[in-house]
Amino acid sequence: MPMTSSDVIAILGPADETLVADIVASGATQAELAEALAWANNDEALMGEGRRLPTGTVALLIDLLDAEEEQPE
Repeated sequence: MPMTSSDVIAILGPADETLVADIVASGATQAELAEALAWANNDEALMGEGRRLPTGTVALLIDLLDAEEEQPE
C-alpha cells in the first residue's frame, strides 16, 4: 500500500517537503522506504553481509535520499 506524507515523515522524521512528495509519488511502501533508509545510512555494512544491491523502487528511494543529503542546508 503506497504511503502518505505522514507515513514518510514517521519513518524519516522532519524532512524536506519536496523529498516527502517525491517519495509519496514513487508509490513506495513503508517497507521499501525503511530498506532504502538502511542502505542510504549503512551501505558498506549491508554489502559486507553479502546483500545484493537494491533495484527498482528501493534503488529510486536511495537516490532520492542521497540527493537530499548532498544538498546544502
